[in-house]
Amino acid sequence: MTILLLADHDNASLSDQTAKALTAAAKIAKDQASDIHILVAGKGAKPAAEQAAKLAGVSKVLLAESDELANNLAEPLADLIVSLSASYDTILSAATSVGKNVLPRVAALLDVAQVSEIIEVISSDTFKRPIYAGNAIQTVQATDAKKVITVRTASFSPAGGDGPVASIESVPGATGPHRSHFVAEEVAAMDRPDLTSAEIIISGGRALGSAEKFREVILPLADKLGAAVGASRAAVDAGYAPNDWQVGQTGKVVAPQLYIACGISGAIQHLAGMKDSKVIVAINKDEEAPIFQVADYGLVADLFEALPELQENL
Repeated sequence: MTILLLADHDNASLSDQTAKALTAAAKIAKDQASDIHILVAGKGAKPAAEQAAKLAGVSKVLLAESDELANNLAEPLADLIVSLSASYDTILSAATSVGKNVLPRVAALLDVAQVSEIIEVISSDTFKRPIYAGNAIQTVQATDAKKVITVRTASFSPAGGDGPVASIESVPGATGPHRSHFVAEEVAAMDRPDLTSAEIIISGGRALGSAEKFREVILPLADKLGAAVGASRAAVDAGYAPNDWQVGQTGKVVAPQLYIACGISGAIQHLAGMKDSKVIVAINKDEEAPIFQVADYGLVADLFEALPELQENL
């Protein structure tokens, strides 16, 4: 049997989340000597399919295009995957907003139990995944004939993009009718790197006190470092930062090379989203803050003095 990986893309380009999920798929494939196919579903998505075809370990790319697939709606995309499922015993996706929206529906339609947000592949049917906000790691075995899996990509390095070019095969797109339809979307313009793929992230917490102080202290340093900007849930709930900057259990899970936590106490929910970072730097005037227990480097200082000084010396 073969593995089917749902690609994460914007039609024009492939997300690096797909390359990371491919690493997990390759470990499953190695255990059962399976081929890996990538499904690129969208409209005008051939450029993304061509990028997927170059990823190491991919034997075939399936390209499905239709008006209904243009915006990653769960109903048509899930129906498409189910229509292809007879040829696959494992279906997986990165645990992105699209993957977490579509694959539970696929699992329900196939009447199987989904294994969510795996962080390690032990064998083709046994995986590790975090529970209790990452405070415990659960080992689960999937006994269904078909396995539906989402991958926490922060735990996997991206697959190489220098493999032999795989063939691209067109498959029929989804057909309706469906109960939901696309109305509109508003995409926030960003001059900074995306949180989930940034090498450096600087995050602010409730200690910043206001949205004005957040922008005044955090954003100039982020621009100087070429970093993405994150925030704790407390800072987002207080209106200091937009929701899509939230890092944590109910926000985005990240694993940059460098994570700088400024004025963040280190609640369990926040640690669940960033503790896989390679180097963690914490700046907090409370020397008892839990963040110091996971930080590689800690500075007990007033962030309103430390951050401008750091910026001046960069």
